Amino acid sequence: MARAIAQFEMIDEGDRLLVAVSGGKDSYTMLHLLRRLQRKSPVRFALRVVNVDQGHPGYPADVLRQYMAREAYDFTMVEADTYSIVTEKIPAGKTFCSLCSRLRRGILYRVAKEFGCNKIALGHHRDDVIQTLFLNLIFAGQLAAMPPRLLADRGRLVVVRPLVYCAEEDIRHFAALAAFPILPCDLCGSQDGLQRKAVGRMIDTLEEDYPGAKRVMLAALHNVRPTRLLDQKLWQSRGATMESDDDEGVDQAASIPSHHLVRS
Repeated sequence: MARAIAQFEMIDEGDRLLVAVSGGKDSYTMLHLLRRLQRKSPVRFALRVVNVDQGHPGYPADVLRQYMAREAYDFTMVEADTYSIVTEKIPAGKTFCSLCSRLRRGILYRVAKEFGCNKIALGHHRDDVIQTLFLNLIFAGQLAAMPPRLLADRGRLVVVRPLVYCAEEDIRHFAALAAFPILPCDLCGSQDGLQRKAVGRMIDTLEEDYPGAKRVMLAALHNVRPTRLLDQKLWQSRGATMESDDDEGVDQAASIPSHHLVRS
């Protein structure tokens, strides 16, 4: 995580990070590691922890409150009934994820500015990045993944993803060892037929059949070959420069330089 933060310059001196915690393994792990980094780093930064209680029936908010109090985090739970909005607006049988995430993101942007935070830390990890790449490739017709750092709210905030190099299986194991009190997602996470779930299963199958495939996929995002793509804007920006066919072919993937391979 520290390597990703350094490479993408996610944290600067004097930053105030709003750490978005859902109660899942990923955000618990991110928060725990950010605090450890905060205590060791020569760069001084503050952490403000926020959870959005979206009004899901039976949401165990007290479990999260008790954990945050026990660990002495600067924590705020924001109550916003987006559950009613999502279930009203989304037709039966359709997935809630898109609208739910947009509403939650808007709340986080507002709260970050109210608390004087200039950055928001989200717990997306390596597998989320790869899944997003395939989701865009298969369903949106574009080559795009999750950026580790991006401008948000018309440039007034910066969103960072410190766990972009961290494998989900490592996070799952770490969360179990740390005994974080995991909160279930009874809205999006409980739905069947989600495209992200299907893509995740496909990628997991590739990893089983070809061990190390996820590591190579992540390395591919560090090793983009614009002139091997069909985007006319890219060609125009490069003056329509053509490459030699000397090294053309899929076999080159087997010889990716070691410095491009990010260990999981």
